Amino acid sequence: MSTHDVEVKIEGTCDESFAPIREAFAENFRSRGDVGAAISVTVDGRTVVDLWGGDAAPGRPWERDTIVNVWSSTKGAVALAAHMLIDRGLLDLDAPVARYWPEFAAAGKDAIPVRYLLSHRAGLCGAREEITIDDLPDWHKVTSILAATEPWWEPGTESGYHALTFGYLVGEVIRRVSGRSVGRFVAEEIAGPLGAEITIGLTDAGIARCATLSMDPPPPDSANAAMFAQLHPAALAALMNPSMAAPAAADIGNNDAWRRAEIPAANGHATARGLATMYALLAQGGQHDGVRLLGPAAAERVREGQGATVDVVLGIGNGGLPSEWALGFLLSGDQGILGPNPRAFGHGGYGGSFGMADVEARASLGYVMNHMGNNLVGDPRQVALFDALYECL
Repeated sequence: MSTHDVEVKIEGTCDESFAPIREAFAENFRSRGDVGAAISVTVDGRTVVDLWGGDAAPGRPWERDTIVNVWSSTKGAVALAAHMLIDRGLLDLDAPVARYWPEFAAAGKDAIPVRYLLSHRAGLCGAREEITIDDLPDWHKVTSILAATEPWWEPGTESGYHALTFGYLVGEVIRRVSGRSVGRFVAEEIAGPLGAEITIGLTDAGIARCATLSMDPPPPDSANAAMFAQLHPAALAALMNPSMAAPAAADIGNNDAWRRAEIPAANGHATARGLATMYALLAQGGQHDGVRLLGPAAAERVREGQGATVDVVLGIGNGGLPSEWALGFLLSGDQGILGPNPRAFGHGGYGGSFGMADVEARASLGYVMNHMGNNLVGDPRQVALFDALYECL
């Protein structure tokens, strides 16, 4: 009997005034494909929703401490790490990346500023040299390839989602400046102080608590092929070098070598509570529960828009509409990608996970799941949860 045939038991807590979120979460299991999932919401730093349900793996229920690969939702933690170094005066947004990483100056990249890495405007959304899945745990190999790569477009003129490369590019700058890998920095400077379960690189103990990913194959028609045929060569490099197309992505994410590596654009593992806690900090001006990681000005800087454009990589999946990156985060914008506040911001992950903050509402939300959808943007589970959140605020 499938998850869709039975009423999934929802565990956890939910303030009555946020009951629409609980209902939307339950409906995600009934009609929108969730198998195992969790959601957490904070307002004014107080947790008002903390729910989980379904199966983490066949025959194993989702528990309060179940973690799961959140794919690109990891990028939010990487961006926060960079902003902490900026706030400390150790990293300059407008300095050339090559000041911190001299090898990066190759192939005409000597003037690219740090700002372009965070806003997906560096023209390095994929490598020109072939990279395999097995190469991804080799930090030195991948960063050396990217340091030698010529940009796909004139840096700064447009955005193109740096799907995998963001983590290596920003992560290498973090490593050069702090002397620590991005996984270690996040553990010691973000997850530890906040008590937020967000990890880049799992131990055996983490793997034991990890949910198993699953994914449906893409629709059996020509729509997907037609979409890919229209893609800019840079977009093909971003999405297909290496390829993590459905349904193989779930198998890749379930591999222990993937889970143990530091692939900081794509292999962070988290709870919904962990994502909501991190974004609660950003929703409250850089502090949460007595812990301050950013000054107020630095916390506001993270959502500084870098110019709306049709993203080279995501534009087709977004119907050709403009979207806008801030400094490491996507803005909700006029399209209401993250709900009705255009200044809300966050980051989603392949398959459906996401974390977000709304400073005006002092609210944050984290959602994680193990059954991956095929939508590049606008996963119906996300849309339902955003709609429910704003119904309650």
